[in-house]
Amino acid sequence: MTGAVTLLSSGLDSTVAFKQALDTFDSVICLTFDYGQRAASIEIENAAAICKKFGCDHHIIPLPWYRNFGGALTGAEELPTPSMTELDDAAKSDETARSVWVPARNMVFLSIAAAFAEEHDLEHIVVGFDAEEAVTFPDNTPEFIGLFNRVMEYGTLNHPRIFAPLADLDKKGIVRLGIEIQAPLEYSWSCYTEGPVPCGKCESCMRRKRAFSSVGIPDPLLERLGKS
Repeated sequence: MTGAVTLLSSGLDSTVAFKQALDTFDSVICLTFDYGQRAASIEIENAAAICKKFGCDHHIIPLPWYRNFGGALTGAEELPTPSMTELDDAAKSDETARSVWVPARNMVFLSIAAAFAEEHDLEHIVVGFDAEEAVTFPDNTPEFIGLFNRVMEYGTLNHPRIFAPLADLDKKGIVRLGIEIQAPLEYSWSCYTEGPVPCGKCESCMRRKRAFSSVGIPDPLLERLGKS
C-alpha cells in the first residue's frame, strides 16, 4: 500500500496533479490552505467538491498570520493584468511574479504536508509544480524539490518524497494530461480573485486561457458556470 498527501488548492495544476496521484497511489488525503488569499473561499469550495467527488479526506489548514503580509494575493496591492504577449516576456513575468509572491509559502505548505505524511505514514507529498511557473517561481523548480527532499531526510522519521508529475510540463501540456486522465477540470479554479466567475484578466487566468485555446477545447470550468 502506498499513500500520499496532496496539496490541493483547486488550481489547474494541483487538480491535475491530484488526479495523477489518485491514479498512482492506493490512498490520497488532501490539504487546502487558507492563508488569507483573495480566492480562499472559492478555492476551498472547489477543492471540497473535488474531494467529495473522489471520496478523499480533505483537511483545511488556516494560516491566519499570513493575512498581515503584503503582496497582491494577501494584501491590498493591485493584481497585475499582463497581456497575452507579455506572458513570455521575462522581465514582465518576473515583475508580476514578485507582486504575487507570498513569503516562503511553498516551504510552509510542504513542511505542514511533511507532518501529515509522517503522522499518517504516507510515502509521498504531491505538488502541482510545473515547468512554466518554474521559470519565474524558484520554489517550483526541480532544484527546490531535490533540496526539500533532502530536508525531509533529516526533518522526518519516515522520509516522504515529493511527487511532482507536472514538473516537465507547461500549461498546455497540463491541460492535455488533465483531459487524458479525466481530471475534474470543471472544478479547477485558477483565478487570483474570489469569483463568482474568473476575472479573465489576471496572469493566472491568462495562462489558463492560452492553454485551453492552444489545445482547442472550451474550458470545462466556464462551461460548468455557464460562461463559455
